[in-house]
Amino acid sequence: MIKGLVQGVGFRPFIFRLAEKHGLYGEVDNRSDGISVILQCDENTASSFGREVLINAPPASQIKSIEINKTSVNGYNSFRITKSERINDRITEISPDIAVCDECLSDMNNDPSRIDYPFINCTNCGPRFTIINDLPYDRHYTSMKSFPMCEKCYSEYNDVNDRRFHAQPIACNSCGPVYVYSDQEKILFTIKEIINEIVLKIKLGKTIAIKGIGGYFLMCDALNNKAVTELRRRKNRDSKPFAVMFRDLEALKEFCYVDDAEEKELVSWHRPIVILRRKKSLAYSVNNGLNTTGAMLPYMPVHYLLFRSTGTPVVVLTSGNISDEPIITDDDVAAKKLKVAAFSLVTYNRRILNRADDSVVRVYGGKPGFIRRSRGYVPRPFDLDLNVNGILALGAEQKSTFCIGKNHQAIMSQYIGDIKNNDTFEFFKDSIKKFSKLYRFSPEMAVCDLHPDYLSTLYGESLHQRLGIPVVKMQHHHAHIVSCLAEYGLNEKVTGICLDGTGYGNDGCIWGGEFMIADMEKSERYLHFDYVPMPGGEKAILEPWRMAFSYLFKYFGENIDYQAIPVFKAIEKHKLVLLKEMILSDINSPLSSGAGRLFDAVSALLGLCSFSSFDSEAPMRLESAIDSDTDEYYPFTIDGSVVFSDTLECILSDIKNESRSVIPAKFHNTIARLILEVSGRIRDAHEIEKVVLTGGVFQNKYLYEKTENLLIKNGFMVLSNRLVPSNDGGISLGQLAFASKIREKCV
Repeated sequence: MIKGLVQGVGFRPFIFRLAEKHGLYGEVDNRSDGISVILQCDENTASSFGREVLINAPPASQIKSIEINKTSVNGYNSFRITKSERINDRITEISPDIAVCDECLSDMNNDPSRIDYPFINCTNCGPRFTIINDLPYDRHYTSMKSFPMCEKCYSEYNDVNDRRFHAQPIACNSCGPVYVYSDQEKILFTIKEIINEIVLKIKLGKTIAIKGIGGYFLMCDALNNKAVTELRRRKNRDSKPFAVMFRDLEALKEFCYVDDAEEKELVSWHRPIVILRRKKSLAYSVNNGLNTTGAMLPYMPVHYLLFRSTGTPVVVLTSGNISDEPIITDDDVAAKKLKVAAFSLVTYNRRILNRADDSVVRVYGGKPGFIRRSRGYVPRPFDLDLNVNGILALGAEQKSTFCIGKNHQAIMSQYIGDIKNNDTFEFFKDSIKKFSKLYRFSPEMAVCDLHPDYLSTLYGESLHQRLGIPVVKMQHHHAHIVSCLAEYGLNEKVTGICLDGTGYGNDGCIWGGEFMIADMEKSERYLHFDYVPMPGGEKAILEPWRMAFSYLFKYFGENIDYQAIPVFKAIEKHKLVLLKEMILSDINSPLSSGAGRLFDAVSALLGLCSFSSFDSEAPMRLESAIDSDTDEYYPFTIDGSVVFSDTLECILSDIKNESRSVIPAKFHNTIARLILEVSGRIRDAHEIEKVVLTGGVFQNKYLYEKTENLLIKNGFMVLSNRLVPSNDGGISLGQLAFASKIREKCV
């Protein structure tokens, strides 16, 4: 038995050809828990065969184990692939969707039945997770069941020497899915006409809605600022950066700086969006002044067909949704909703069964880390040194994911989004049902965030009421730290440093600048950023100038002239008076230790972002403004909490005298120095050498790398999230591990 990621990656054909090569008789078949291989041979031959399997396995596969058992078999006079079987509730891994391979791209030019075919695939590439409905991974359990194979495809499917031997999504121009173009004036059915029309509309500055692997996308010319600005208006999206797709690596390198680690991610079969440093400007409205670009390369055959004909080397390719709703997968919904944003609709007649937005990766410290984990990676599981069977971890509320436990594996969902949005919450609940079906999962225990009002928490409580299962609640920042410990298989005390914007604290306040001593089961809050009021509550997140005022008023009161500070000159005086009264009277001004709020305040003070139009805009603009390699930093005080009065006083002084590109660098250096100082104190007191850096703030490349370098130079071992996002998208993994340890103690 071979277990791991061995279905949907060409494994059975590989085994078949390997057996044929060595003249071995027997059979191979998909089981719901892996791949079964029967060989009519002696033990030495079987062991040798197993070693060759490990060495030459298909590139997208991942073998977890090969079990060789001796049994009596005979009567085989050939080697064959047999009908798949289901084995109780045991399951194997499901392949993520795989970018189209070079051989299929060649076939688009040379194979008569697949010339310009936009759904070309083989055993080494194509849709997987997004089309699967059940296990084992066979065509009749996918949305390809509606497309009977033509004679040629059927012949290839059954030809052991063909690259499409047992490729479940196999199709061609004669029998497979087809695209259809429509706008107010016309409907087009042939791919040549469709591509020509899309190219024409892009040249005219129009937006096209096009159905991708895991949902619809909106596309326009990334060099046409008028087109991009119009897309923003129609999509109801203000300043949040758009992702772009380049024609090829050469075109990408003209506009972005790319190092070896970043290039490796860009060209991998996962094909994520990679956050890169900008070299040459695209249309201004693509990223509205930020010095980074979210870039990717083509991964569907239709992308290559488009770039073959269009004159532009780069297009905007952003999620097909409106505002904060999930990416659209349903054709009728797309026709209704996306006509607001797009001039025309390009769809196809195969159902998307599992929604999957593009994954987003950023390389920091020389290694990739996720910002969003979805297409190309989900649903590949994580192996744990814990029994997590039957545990459902429900995540947080923003950047939501959930995680289910099967034996010693954690299976994390695709990126869900902000489940405060009703459509996104429905996506969340529907995905739990789909994962439960695919993985034969029934929850025996649930774990959720400590926040009493998160919809994920309320959902967990409803499971307790409906199913009678226990529900465990876990503090938000402890979950961040444990998500990292779970990745590394550690259950020992570490210095856990979690910097983010928000999270419900044990004292009822908002946490987010946390220094903890933690293991998988327990956490002790060693130190935290100073509590500061958030006047207006969540409005203070949308208007960072409020946090700037709050910080200054906390530390300096009436002893400074607020009207002389540039950021407040644009704010009506009565609003400053109102904020002061709110703070003094404790009216809608919850206390926060959130690091994100400090970054907001500094960004506003520097005139970079006083009003935020998307999540984390102020910190992103603060990082983007760094243009200095200085090691200078500002003073800070540790007195029961981390006090930033000296920091802000120096920043106010520097605003008058210093370059605006130096101040952001010095501020980030200050946070890195603070982390080093606190880590040293914990090491001296508790002999802890390992430091975990987690939370959304550490997706800041400059801050992470500065902090990591300082810690390593001073003898610390630094751990950070790599397999899951360090933002709230990774919390469900930490919850899962925590719940396992709690259950273990109760048994």
